[in-house]
Amino acid sequence: MDSLTTDYLKDVMGKMEVYGDRVQFGLTSPGPRPYYQLTNSSDKKMAFDGNNHLLHPKEDEFVGVNSTPVFSLEQIKAAIAAGGFRSTSSSSRGSSGATRSSSPRAGSSAMKAKDLIDAARYEYFRSNRQAMPDGIGEHSAEITELMLKGSSAADAFNEVIKRHF
Repeated sequence: MDSLTTDYLKDVMGKMEVYGDRVQFGLTSPGPRPYYQLTNSSDKKMAFDGNNHLLHPKEDEFVGVNSTPVFSLEQIKAAIAAGGFRSTSSSSRGSSGATRSSSPRAGSSAMKAKDLIDAARYEYFRSNRQAMPDGIGEHSAEITELMLKGSSAADAFNEVIKRHF
């Protein structure tokens, strides 16, 4: 997501180290810092707003097109090491008063989800390049599709390897 700076990701990582090792970002959150939900090893969930305060999410806040895929603590650390998903100042794009309009947000939400998925897919590939079969890159669209449906990067790569290699 282009609005996730390293400072914000460090805040999220701090909460992850305490409350849960997996994170999912809400795509309908107001403002430049999205809400996020942490999940621990017992599958208990805890949500936070953009200022890292506890949140009681709406029923559909972290479901389907309203949220990103789930990211691991390692993926967030990798994003921080890379300087954020994008550390450019794109927050001015969403700072107009028209944040309640659903059609512009729907397009930007889809773009943010794709940016996160692309970053997670690439980071997983980069970390596991030695174990990947030759030609795996030809199936990146299929991997992305699986991740859009909720698979983690590891699960998506393993599924594609099972199908094609």
